[in-house]
Amino acid sequence: MRVGDLKEPFELHRGDVITFLKDEIVGYKEADKKYVVSINYPDILDKVQIGEFIYLYDGTIRAKVIETDDEVKARIENHGILSSRKGVNFPNTVIDINVITKKDEEDIAWGVENQVDYFAISFVQNGNDMKRARKLLNGYKGKLIAKIEKFDAVENIDDIVEHSDGLMVARGDLGIEVPYYDVPTIQKMLIKKANVKGMPVITATQMLLSMTHNERATRAEISDVANAVLDGTDVVMLSEESAVGEDPVNVVDTMSNIISRTEDIYSFDKQDKLDYLDHFDVIQATVTRLADDLGAKGILALTSSGKSAIKMSRYRPRTPILAFTHKKKILSALTSVWGVTPIGTIKEAQASRMFQKMLKQLDDKGVLDKTETYVATVGYPVGMPGSTNTIKILTPSEIEYYLNLPKK
Repeated sequence: MRVGDLKEPFELHRGDVITFLKDEIVGYKEADKKYVVSINYPDILDKVQIGEFIYLYDGTIRAKVIETDDEVKARIENHGILSSRKGVNFPNTVIDINVITKKDEEDIAWGVENQVDYFAISFVQNGNDMKRARKLLNGYKGKLIAKIEKFDAVENIDDIVEHSDGLMVARGDLGIEVPYYDVPTIQKMLIKKANVKGMPVITATQMLLSMTHNERATRAEISDVANAVLDGTDVVMLSEESAVGEDPVNVVDTMSNIISRTEDIYSFDKQDKLDYLDHFDVIQATVTRLADDLGAKGILALTSSGKSAIKMSRYRPRTPILAFTHKKKILSALTSVWGVTPIGTIKEAQASRMFQKMLKQLDDKGVLDKTETYVATVGYPVGMPGSTNTIKILTPSEIEYYLNLPKK
């Protein structure tokens, strides 16, 4: 939720009054200490009650509602500068509206047409919001990420998880919607729930914020990224640091270095006692433990739907998961999954040819160590999602054998 365009930035002071209109207008200064703006979710203005708070610009400006009717008036309680398209939060207001706007519907339709991998759904309140988003995919197999940034989303998290393909800990808005001191524990709770469910989770917002304009991150920011990694997040996300920052390449490099060093002390296998998600999950759990026990160089996972690689990731093995799929589309979506490196596509029905092509692709990329042992998994019937049922240990001699198999 954002304010509309403004004729010029407003320098707001305590005691100023800001009026929110339902009509789409360009915001303006009406008189001394009086300002008028529009909002891109005008329906919410019908839900606001006198005495509730409205926060502007990532929570830096606080206003208290003093009048509600066809328009909403609020009195500013602290100094701040408001510019066009800045965020608006209603932490005390139960929204209870369709969070998917007409524009969202158009964006989802565009994403389906252009085969987008992931759709992040903002301001999710419950599982019904995700079901509505799923219906708009109209059968397309894109992944839905629920952005957790509302207080009622936290209350309904289990329902949301059941209807999502992943979570985002959207800490910017979440930190306004709930008490600031609850954000770290909510973050850890969300990461744990996603880990247990076997779905990717993204930790986002202000991770290296000071680097938007500074060359180096603060020590607190570095620790924040590291702790998200140690908690078990699949993805750490940059926002304005890379979108409008002065040196985005430096920011990405910094985050990459923090992740790499933190993984040196990562508690691998910390989830090896998880309950199985289904009977095929026994295979995924077994292969990760086997690979770790053997000290294997990698797990070669041939997956039709991507699910088997995601399930392996759930157990957080020390051994890298090298994923192969029958469809490139599935391969690209696996880039967001912890510990998984997508390698290439394979279209073979015979196991020996599958192993040969997996090894050949690794060799062609220069990442195959022929002196090490690998563990491979494939499934029968070929191409059927969820059918991974075969584990193969590939010793150096077997690797040589498969690489030298005559071509068809």
